[in-house]
Amino acid sequence: MQFTHEHREIQNTLKRFIQDEINPHVDEWEAAEIFPAHEVFKGLGQLGLLGLTKPEAFGGAGLDYSYSLAMAEALGHIDCGGVPMAIGVQTDMATPALARFGSDELRAQFLAPAIAGDMVGCIGVSEPAAGSDVAGIKTVARKDGDDYVISGQKMWITNSLQADWMCMLVNTSDGPAHKNKSLVMVPMRENGRLLPGIEVGKKIKKIGMNSSDTGLIYFDEVRVPQRYRIGQEGAGFIYQMQQFQEERLWCAASTLQSLSNCIQWTVDWAHERKLFGATLADQQWVQFKLAELKADVESLRALTYMACEHYVAGEDVTEWATMAKLKAGRLNRVVPDTCLQFWGGMGFTWENKVSRMYRDGRLASIGGGADEVMLGILAKSMGLQKTPPRR
Repeated sequence: MQFTHEHREIQNTLKRFIQDEINPHVDEWEAAEIFPAHEVFKGLGQLGLLGLTKPEAFGGAGLDYSYSLAMAEALGHIDCGGVPMAIGVQTDMATPALARFGSDELRAQFLAPAIAGDMVGCIGVSEPAAGSDVAGIKTVARKDGDDYVISGQKMWITNSLQADWMCMLVNTSDGPAHKNKSLVMVPMRENGRLLPGIEVGKKIKKIGMNSSDTGLIYFDEVRVPQRYRIGQEGAGFIYQMQQFQEERLWCAASTLQSLSNCIQWTVDWAHERKLFGATLADQQWVQFKLAELKADVESLRALTYMACEHYVAGEDVTEWATMAKLKAGRLNRVVPDTCLQFWGGMGFTWENKVSRMYRDGRLASIGGGADEVMLGILAKSMGLQKTPPRR
């Protein structure tokens, strides 16, 4: 896959916005453990960056997924992991099913404002007892007249302390665990205030991704019209698995620039750092290790770009996206850890950008499907693993 002039212009526009409107505030937002999502998203929306692949009828640009990948890669210029992740939730995790299967009414009410940056969205899948086991969610939506009445909990929800709506995976009927779920658009706030029945149970304090707000959210008899369901009832598990393809491609693409930055910061530092009458960069071990890391990152880039090519061609990229996400998670652990070692004591300081990557990057092997889940998907696709019956 080759980026065109149009891809590069989108990246350049985003880089200018990052330099002017995001990076000057990152340290402040990291300390506050939250960033002003509505303000940042409105700026991105005005630049047309929140709906690159979404339908033009609802404010999007109608471009193919390669443009979303280009944007995800450019988000790596942000000096932390939390803000890019929050943006990715809006563009590639909470909205794909809505854009693809939602009614025109739903898309006008929720998608168009999300593309414009007027609303912040979140995706509600994980629960206290169901993370990687998506089919094991317990939140229930029972029917009452023309409404669903929703009760349950959603945990580890990015953007949830500021979100105006949640795209929620919920059990809408009895029956097999893979066929009783639906995706439902749940309004969460009006004029900044939580709607009746919705409560923030906890703001979760994390070891990294600090500027990204993450919550445990309770739903107690929350009434939502059944017409807020996305697509067919009972098809939610399938829709969410399809959303995971874009989430995992986004995850892989979003690491490419930041990993390259981490290596380059360390190269620059190695030229400056004096020891034993030479520089750190003069040590062959350091040279070879940094060269190997660069080769690993470029291999991930090739894998991610190839996955994107297949996706743009309309193919099922479950295997490709899974492999890319798996390797991205691994490299997000290995690259910052190796580079931090070369920074010595400076690498163990809170303000160091490599140490921030070390903390933030650990999530990539957990969120969106843990490494073990990725390996299980690949093993199954290779005919090595059979799915045990759910009891």
